[in-house]
Amino acid sequence: MNEPLLMNGQEVSKAIKAKLEGDVATLRNQGVIPKLVTVLVGDDLSSHTYVRMKANACERIGIVSEQVLLPTETSTTDLIQTIQRLNEDNSVHGILLQHPVPSHIDERLAFDTITLSKDVDGVTSQGFGSTAFQLNAYPCCTPAAIMKMLDYYDIDVEGKHAVVIGRSPILGKPVSMMLLNRHATVTVSHSKTERLGDIVQQADIVVAAVGKPNFVQGEWLKPGAIVLDAGYNKGNVGDCDYETCYQQASAITPVPGGVGPVTIAILLRNTVIAAQNLTR
Repeated sequence: MNEPLLMNGQEVSKAIKAKLEGDVATLRNQGVIPKLVTVLVGDDLSSHTYVRMKANACERIGIVSEQVLLPTETSTTDLIQTIQRLNEDNSVHGILLQHPVPSHIDERLAFDTITLSKDVDGVTSQGFGSTAFQLNAYPCCTPAAIMKMLDYYDIDVEGKHAVVIGRSPILGKPVSMMLLNRHATVTVSHSKTERLGDIVQQADIVVAAVGKPNFVQGEWLKPGAIVLDAGYNKGNVGDCDYETCYQQASAITPVPGGVGPVTIAILLRNTVIAAQNLTR
């Protein structure tokens, strides 16, 4: 079997950002400075790292990045008031509530407080519904990154059987809707699915989004399957056992350097579009 196509997220991300730099320059010439505000509750080290990475990516292309840091004991009410203040601030184009929040907070209620026009991370219930119905909303960033990688490498999903492993409201479910809207036949599965390996073996396209390291095994794949690993676990490993999946796949994303960099680029793209919409 030939070596699989390595879907390079850094390359895809670079292409997206190259266009965004010109868009941001145009906006600034019009007196509009794109701004993304990230709200971070608590002191989770991984979350702080992600926020710093996103801030650096913003600054490189001219987007203003601000952080609102709230203590762990912040209540749902206090968090909602913070988000509402940002909703009303006309200088803010995008709001990102870093996931996860402390367990005592109603995360879904907090997400749904973000106004749709500033939901650049695509996490609101209204945004999910709009994406499913192909209406005007910013798509959830990781699912949109997966679709962008398929497009970049000219992988047509129409008529293909896609198996999505994972059902989270910000990854598994929205990417399933996006694939379905592209005329793929979609099976949504998860870690509790019986005979999961047998189901995955039927897939032309596998999206691993289950949040378990090295969960998907190469022996589950049919030869020539396309594998998109959206997982990121401790030790820089994805949800797929990379070595065994590599031997079976015709195309595969690495971890790190696959879906992750494109996810951040999609967040930047959504923020720029939100700023452009303000000028129309």
